[in-house]
Amino acid sequence: MTAEDAHEAADATASASISDNTIDELRDQVTAVAQGYDLMPPAHAYEAADGLRQSIERHRDRTQVPIQQQDLMILNGQAAALLAVAAFDLGYFAPARSLARTAAVFGEATRFTPLEAYAYGTLAYIAYHTGNATEAVAKAAKALSYGGLGDVAHRRLLAIKARAHAHMGDVVSARQAIQLSAQEGHDQRDDLHDGMGGEFSFTPERLAMSTSTTGLLIGDAVQAEADARRALDLIGQRPAEGQSSHVRAGAAADLAHARLLADDVDGAADALKVVWRVPAEERKTGIVVRTARIGRFLARPEYHGAQLPAELREQIEDFNRVSPPHRIGPHVGILALEA
Repeated sequence: MTAEDAHEAADATASASISDNTIDELRDQVTAVAQGYDLMPPAHAYEAADGLRQSIERHRDRTQVPIQQQDLMILNGQAAALLAVAAFDLGYFAPARSLARTAAVFGEATRFTPLEAYAYGTLAYIAYHTGNATEAVAKAAKALSYGGLGDVAHRRLLAIKARAHAHMGDVVSARQAIQLSAQEGHDQRDDLHDGMGGEFSFTPERLAMSTSTTGLLIGDAVQAEADARRALDLIGQRPAEGQSSHVRAGAAADLAHARLLADDVDGAADALKVVWRVPAEERKTGIVVRTARIGRFLARPEYHGAQLPAELREQIEDFNRVSPPHRIGPHVGILALEA
């Protein structure tokens, strides 16, 4: 009876499977959300990724084929990673942290190191946005320790690590990480950051914007302005349908901040014109943080009684008041943003 039992078990396993075409379709849908993420409001991205996550879970319950389980777990982890980013952009830091950890678990379970590294990078920037710069450096270092990463992944993680060092006040380490992130790669690719791309990628203009922000944190206004201008130039070279309003606004806000450090209030006001054009539903955590910092700078005693700084502060308050992190995000998130 052993042979018969074995055949029946194999037959049962074969029937407990799904079409490979179904997995391909789910992969295409996750890719579409990742690649379209920057062009949609974060609330819409969250809803789309969550719907996909639920669909992937339902299909996982329908198959016992190991390779299909593996593929679906990777897709589930990718959906969780997108949910983590969307939750962060909406100001929900605790759920974003939990979702990033979920993505890391799926990456670990499937030995898909690019997903693990991406998740730890996300955990790193959540950490420094919530005042835990030491933890951020540790998470970024762990992310960089994984093998199987492409050049894009390394640039993203080095930019995150540079910002974490800047939040700690470690200027030397921040500059070292910036220099490493700008170096030519080794033509290495991976299936997440390069293969799927989109939100999992890290474009040159995004790197320049991030480096600009790090420059501001370490007090290098000249470098910050140069990198902000470079980010704006790079994004302007893309087709209109491929330009990220978030990256453009973030770079413009950094440019405004750098000009304020040079006491050029008129120049800052001019740069901020780009920021005001971002629709309310697309005002993510990153731009809220940047404009809030500018508002705090303009509240310095030397600007008291001056008309333009007062007008800019009022515009920033109005701009952020209707942003998703302020309008629908939890109160603890707002406190962290404004700290």
